[in-house]
Amino acid sequence: MNMKKKFTFIIIGILIAVAAAMILNMRFPVRHLDIIRANAGELDVSLILAVIKTESGFREEVRSHAGAQGLMQLMPATAADVASQMGMTDFQPEDIWKPEVNIALGSFYLNRLANMYGCTQLALAAYNAGQGRVGSWLANPEFSQDGKKLDVIPFPETHNYLRRVNRNERVYRAILNVTGRA
Repeated sequence: MNMKKKFTFIIIGILIAVAAAMILNMRFPVRHLDIIRANAGELDVSLILAVIKTESGFREEVRSHAGAQGLMQLMPATAADVASQMGMTDFQPEDIWKPEVNIALGSFYLNRLANMYGCTQLALAAYNAGQGRVGSWLANPEFSQDGKKLDVIPFPETHNYLRRVNRNERVYRAILNVTGRA
């Protein structure tokens, strides 16, 4: 192969790699990494990125049909309760829209759920469906044989939520590792 063809293949390869990286960055943005790292607690940064991606697609001003708000889609009552637990004496309801506050509250809440259940999968289920529902599912032998893990998730929305978060977490773990930001 002559030099001109080699050069052409190298340029095409570089362009394909750059285009793939741009598409990946658009589909799986890595934003607010410093805030996430500062608030991750016991959780992996890639998990929090995955929750934000799944919950809001990194849109700061999004509100769900149920009334959840911000990047990590917190219900206002949950946000106020968590802010109180964190000792945020100056928390105002509109603070939920600030990325640094929303991520701090959502990460704290998710850490609390993970500690409560001893398992991130149950914590994610509770984050999505609510602690009361997860508690009732664990108490029901139709959904949990041992009362400690779910064999069946009766809500398709929650089942699909866990699948999406887990997939997104794997992608974010790979992105952070490949880019040296892990």
